[in-house]
Amino acid sequence: MRIALGCDHGGFPLKQRIRTLIEAAGHTVVDCGTDSDCSVDYPDFALKVGEVIRSGQADRGILLCGSGVGISVAANKIPGIRAGVCHDTYSAHQGVEHDDMNVLCLGARIVGEELAVELVKAYIAAEFTHEERHVRRLNKVLEIERRATSGDFN
Repeated sequence: MRIALGCDHGGFPLKQRIRTLIEAAGHTVVDCGTDSDCSVDYPDFALKVGEVIRSGQADRGILLCGSGVGISVAANKIPGIRAGVCHDTYSAHQGVEHDDMNVLCLGARIVGEELAVELVKAYIAAEFTHEERHVRRLNKVLEIERRATSGDFN
């Protein structure tokens, strides 16, 4: 699997550990920055990861910021991106299995390094179930997205 990895300065301290874990699991990392702990704006990196996924250069993404919230909000503005902030392993795998989540967002200042490792492992190992109820719900989410992007909300 190809995984786009991006972060702002708040997520940078955790980024290398996550990259090493992804590569050790046999997956490819598409590095979307940042490359230091100098202050940067999280929406820029959410956009980079989203664009890489939308273009087919990556299958999924992982985004890191201080809380996970800001980068998740930004990522979810990108059509086709279904990002979730996860701070427990159940959500990290269930978000993929039931909701077809394609971007995991982590708060590097919220979760410790070892928990982050477990969250990434759960996310990477998970697959969308394609059960009828999950497909039905996903299609409803996709319809909301279609309406929003076509200007059908007035």
